Amino acid sequence: MRAFFIIVCCLSIQTVVAGNRQSQITSLPFEMVGTYVVVTVHINTSTPLRFILDSGLSNTMITEVGPADSLSLHFSDKVRIKGLGAGRTVEALVSHGNTLEVGRMRFVNQTIHLLTEDLFNLSELTGYSINGLLGSDFFQDHVVQIDYNKRRITFYESSSFEVPRGYVAVPLTIRQQKMYTEVLVKQEHGKPRKATVLLDTGAELTAWLHLYGENELTLPGKTIYGYIGEGINGPITGHFGRIPGLYVGGWKLDRPVVSFPDSATIVDMLRDEAREGTLGSQALSRFHLIFDEPNALLYLKPNHRHRRPFNYNVAGMDMIKQSEAPFLPLIYHVREGSPAHKAGIQSGDLVVTANNMNGFSTDINLLRGLMDKPTHTPLRLTLLRNGLTIEATVLMKDELGD
Repeated sequence: MRAFFIIVCCLSIQTVVAGNRQSQITSLPFEMVGTYVVVTVHINTSTPLRFILDSGLSNTMITEVGPADSLSLHFSDKVRIKGLGAGRTVEALVSHGNTLEVGRMRFVNQTIHLLTEDLFNLSELTGYSINGLLGSDFFQDHVVQIDYNKRRITFYESSSFEVPRGYVAVPLTIRQQKMYTEVLVKQEHGKPRKATVLLDTGAELTAWLHLYGENELTLPGKTIYGYIGEGINGPITGHFGRIPGLYVGGWKLDRPVVSFPDSATIVDMLRDEAREGTLGSQALSRFHLIFDEPNALLYLKPNHRHRRPFNYNVAGMDMIKQSEAPFLPLIYHVREGSPAHKAGIQSGDLVVTANNMNGFSTDINLLRGLMDKPTHTPLRLTLLRNGLTIEATVLMKDELGD
């Protein structure tokens, strides 16, 4: 209890005990795809479009438009987009003065970026039709509650909002419409260290931290090196491993898997932003969240996911769901030295079955769930490679285990 008290004091938070009277404006449902929050959006007079809520992005970004989508935008400029990753230049067309409708909420005079090339493949990555990323404009001017249990987003008037009992208030710093806060990182060696992180509902990871600067963060004793994910400007590589704890608003996330990107893949961020990392959706989805951006506060308390173990890609292979025949999951990356690599699996293989689950009809997120859990029972795959059927057995050993 003493350690918890010390950590709470270090992070300058307070427990809210106010009443539960609230000035609700409206409420709308969302879908959970993995740990992404997906909402339906109308842009001007468009057909319904589906966007991932991305608090780490200043403006809304359209990444793909399908044959059945109808959308009218007027473009005034072209810009280069900077983000994480290395190896490519990204351009987007810019459209100003747009109206976005999400449920009964209307957001006027919105700036939208349209990628000139779909680099994210969000539909294939998630297995659902996704048109883009809904930026942090969504959080301006109102109090916004995200309830991952009920899968609802509720908007309140900022001026008269009263926080429900039991929430902890965490100060935010707002820069370029993005929200930052401090977390406490418990390391294997050395004292706990504060880190300023971006709150990013559009990053499907627990957190990433960089090892440079004044915070003296160190790698865990056991790490895996390889592909972490895809950034706007290219692949992100680095180490990932378990740390003893990550404290958000005084609440401990126990033994989370945290990524430590190579400096070359985060160089633009290091130059342009005063932060040490990102807190992603796999951490944020473990809390009831109330974003009070007008008053620079985040209110949170744990939900039923809070104590779930943190998993990672044990098998070491990444998949997308093909949108064209034969509509099977395509393995597009295999980490060198991983269990999948040792089993002979190659980039370009198609997954016919995984533990008798049909690759054609099974939600790709359920298939990924098989890859993310260490088990004593091998993962058995039937693969299609160059027209030939191949059987593979993957030993799901936890390389980050004690």
